[in-house]
Amino acid sequence: MFISLQFKLELKKEDKEKLIKLMRKQSSAIRVAYNMLKELEKEKTKNPHAQIYQRLRQLFPDLPTRYIDSAIYKAKQYPTDKPVVFGGKRLFEKLCKNHLIGKTRERLKKQWRELRQGTLISIGSKADKGNRLTRFEDKEGRLHLRITTGNREFIYAKVLREPSNSKDKWLTFMAMLLESWQTKNYFPYTVELKLRDGEIYGSVSFEIPTPEVKYTKESGVIAIDTNASPIHLAIAEVSKTGELLSYQAISLHHLLGLSKNAKDHQEWILANKIVDLAIQKGKAIAIENLKKLKKGMRGDGKAELRKILHHWNAKKLLQKLKRVAMLKGVGVIEVNPAYTSVIGMLKYAPQLNIDKDIAGAYVIGRRALGFKEDVPENYERLLKDKAYLEFALKRYEEREKDLRELIEKESNEYKRNALRSELKSVENGKNILVNLIQSLQSESSSCEGAYGRNPKQGRGNFASSVAWQVLKVALLFPILGKVLPRDLSPLKPLLVEGVWDRVRYSKGLVPLEAGGTSR
Repeated sequence: MFISLQFKLELKKEDKEKLIKLMRKQSSAIRVAYNMLKELEKEKTKNPHAQIYQRLRQLFPDLPTRYIDSAIYKAKQYPTDKPVVFGGKRLFEKLCKNHLIGKTRERLKKQWRELRQGTLISIGSKADKGNRLTRFEDKEGRLHLRITTGNREFIYAKVLREPSNSKDKWLTFMAMLLESWQTKNYFPYTVELKLRDGEIYGSVSFEIPTPEVKYTKESGVIAIDTNASPIHLAIAEVSKTGELLSYQAISLHHLLGLSKNAKDHQEWILANKIVDLAIQKGKAIAIENLKKLKKGMRGDGKAELRKILHHWNAKKLLQKLKRVAMLKGVGVIEVNPAYTSVIGMLKYAPQLNIDKDIAGAYVIGRRALGFKEDVPENYERLLKDKAYLEFALKRYEEREKDLRELIEKESNEYKRNALRSELKSVENGKNILVNLIQSLQSESSSCEGAYGRNPKQGRGNFASSVAWQVLKVALLFPILGKVLPRDLSPLKPLLVEGVWDRVRYSKGLVPLEAGGTSR
């Protein structure tokens, strides 16, 4: 597929003057080439290109030869069977009217001159690293266009271009550029610059390859979980049968201090690194389908997290990853991110002794492969254990009381907001537990056991997202004392053996008078 993309250039004043001078020369060469082409076609001259080339070399001796070839190429794009007005026929006709005077006439004359004299085109070549005369390069962490103005003389212009959305082909072009820089396997692209309203605009034309997808989920996946606190990527290699084969974490803190363009460049490098890992492992890539990221609100007491989310956008990194994967024939599976972190925390982090973020990546990988996540039986028993639920409720009530006292004493507005935010979470958790206890009491009065006469009845209901949310409330704070703990290993005895007394005593909590074990 052959496409053309637009961009804008930013130049120093002296470099801009050099570029405009160069544009005038090539624009003149294009007009000469076109007129000669018309005459030579009438004469049915064989190989008109060679004659035009020699004539242009004589008329423009200081114009680089590749610009002459490109001028002939551009001239051939105009029709030779009807008149062509360089600068625009409509503008020319307006200027010919006598009633136009003053600023209106000068404005139209400027537009006409820019269209007539403000063109520079350079045809790309794979042998010339993509394009010999107008080449995209990385300079000081930013994308620049290196423009040849003479014999080994160059000017550098900053490229001002942002992807408009996740489907913008500029992402593909950037992925192809970085890949060519790294592998030295270049692709040709043609650059055409235009002068408009005193500014320099450009277009780049190139062909997008459509490689066959070689690496699919049939061999497993490399799953990616993006995390903001601390800012890093969690990567899990998952076999086609759902086992965790290997994992790693990649810190992204170095991106926060970079300029936007430097950050983009580093993200392209990282995207290539991850895709190359997938190729090495012979697997597809699994990522979250992030439609919208919440960045918090000013005064919510989470200033550090909001700062990170303001300077780093996980969606942009995943967009780059998808484009690089497409170009290298690696399949990408996007999954619903709902409760992947919660399931990872509660089920796989304690079970496999891994970090909660790695566990979240593992769940993403399993979900991409089509596996469902049932709630472990011992966790289900816990949600039917009235003694434990009353213990958990008491923990929330104690924390609620402490928070209200802290809010009353705290004079700092931002710290008060953070405490209020925690209080809201504690109140929500308390309400969930109250409702759960009431539902157990209602069920026990009408049937045998929490699920009636058949102890297995209703087990599938706990595989829902609601069940995982209830588990999060019932387990994390009551057992571990934190809403989002890093260390989840204390949950392993409960997960494997169904014993919660041991965990409670190890945390120094006061035992309840009644109950105490889920068995």
